Amino acid sequence: MRAVIIANGIIGGLRPVIFPEDIVIAVDGGLRHCLELKLRPHTLIGDMDSLSPEEIDAVTRSGIPISRYPARKDYTDMELALHAARRLGADDIVLLGALGARWDMSIANIMLLAAPELAGLRVRILDGMQEISLVQGGEMRRFEGNAGDLLSLIPLKTDAKNVCVTGLEYPLSGETLHFSATRGISNVFRDQTATVFLKDGLLLCVVQHFAEGPRP
Repeated sequence: MRAVIIANGIIGGLRPVIFPEDIVIAVDGGLRHCLELKLRPHTLIGDMDSLSPEEIDAVTRSGIPISRYPARKDYTDMELALHAARRLGADDIVLLGALGARWDMSIANIMLLAAPELAGLRVRILDGMQEISLVQGGEMRRFEGNAGDLLSLIPLKTDAKNVCVTGLEYPLSGETLHFSATRGISNVFRDQTATVFLKDGLLLCVVQHFAEGPRP
């Protein structure tokens, strides 16, 4: 089951494919993006500091469930939404509007992809023509693109060891990508599929698409 979480950041570029069976979760001011995309969220989550009382009243009258939290809390609204998606049984989670003008919030949202509670789930941030996800030690992930698209692999926390990459112009076979080094940047899709595996470590993976088309 897939959940689409729509936050209050910037949504530009291509509209992703949102299927009727997807669970749509609006995060605070992300409700406005839902309205622009003509989507009715299954629930609204957050402290509601980005919405007016009139907007909240309209949601209440529409019958959309609201999970309202205090402004003084230990979790961001996005983290609460991720917890909710997991509780609902989602194993594929797409984040929209997760990046924006505030670097602290953008970086924190990217780091949420590494939350232990999300281990084993497919979680992605879609931002226009870019797609951000993580690969953890022991995992193999498949990435879709077109010839000429880019896939960058960025080690987090420590070195990424025994990295194996197929389907890209610069293959890797059991090699190490060092933390704070840039060897894994801007590898090129040779066809429409690439795979990434590593034995130990954590990789931030960024796909840069160039061809127009919806992102599922």
